[in-house]
Amino acid sequence: MIDSPITQVGRWKSRAASHLPLIDVSQAAPTYPPAQELRDHIAFQAQSPATATYTDQQGILPLREALARNLTTDYDAPVAAYQVAVTAGCNQAFCLAMMALTEPGDEVLVPLPSYFNHDMWLRSQDVRPVYLEPGPDMMPDPDDAATAVTPATRAIVLVTPNNPTGAVYPPALLERFFELAKDRGLALVIDETYREFREDSDPPHRLFARSDWSDTLIHLYSFSKAYCMAGYRIGCMATNPALLRETLKIADCVALCPSHIGQLAANFCLEHLDDWKREYRRTVRDRVAYAARRIREANTDFEVASYGGYFVYLRHPWTDRSSAAVGRSLAEDHGILCLAGSMFGPGQDRYLRLAFANVDLPVIDELVDRLESLDAVG
Repeated sequence: MIDSPITQVGRWKSRAASHLPLIDVSQAAPTYPPAQELRDHIAFQAQSPATATYTDQQGILPLREALARNLTTDYDAPVAAYQVAVTAGCNQAFCLAMMALTEPGDEVLVPLPSYFNHDMWLRSQDVRPVYLEPGPDMMPDPDDAATAVTPATRAIVLVTPNNPTGAVYPPALLERFFELAKDRGLALVIDETYREFREDSDPPHRLFARSDWSDTLIHLYSFSKAYCMAGYRIGCMATNPALLRETLKIADCVALCPSHIGQLAANFCLEHLDDWKREYRRTVRDRVAYAARRIREANTDFEVASYGGYFVYLRHPWTDRSSAAVGRSLAEDHGILCLAGSMFGPGQDRYLRLAFANVDLPVIDELVDRLESLDAVG
């Protein structure tokens, strides 16, 4: 396996320009503090010895019920607690689902650019990621996916809003992928970690309204982004109970169950922090939109290919330099730490990913000034 791109970029950070304050737009891990009410609640809960015990593998019932209500509200369609499992982060949900669905030699369709942890996990299991080329709008084409399906294909994996591009896949596109997966007997895995950061408040899709949704759809979600609680390691999966049972067999050999404290934190978020989440969502959306606008208006040859979620996906101007070389130079010479497009799959060497989880508007202005300066010196 390759080193994680976050590990790779950590080496660039150690050599970053010492004469400039570092602008770190590399990792989509918020350092924004969780809500004070959440911290107070967990400090109180931690006094109970019960929080040091294992929980039910599928997650504590109050959290699963709250998750089911949350999905029912956000997607305007009924989801039941028995269709939901809590996991130790969204990455674990993906890993468990893939292990339950595939065996060595199988294939999974993955649109480019792809989230690197998904790619790394598939390869570690000797499962072949089959890449779908993006269109000019950074959207995958279901017709291309239909052509790529083989007898070895087991699933289609989508991330929306996308990591790294920020592109939001419209409901009609997700419906077409669902129909393809259903017709070919595949699982459709949709990672919706960044769903709160869409500009549209309508349901992200209408798939949960289908009576047969759980036969095909595997919905993944993380509490890390919307509630700034990445270290609590809580995610979830919604699908049919038979598949959940298989994933829990695997979880029994890994983490056994998610963190008890983390689950209590997630349940508190769903029950009490809607207003806090809306305010934080506005903050992040405003930052990302501001960054995209400032870069587009600046005197620089960098192009905004796409943006949304936490991200701005940039096309850099050098045809003779790899994205890794450009990324290293930005860190070492200009104090800008970002991720290279090549970390997100083949054909992405002209791109860079910037994540705006932890920078405010004045820092974004400074970042743009540095890009303009870089452009000016060639």
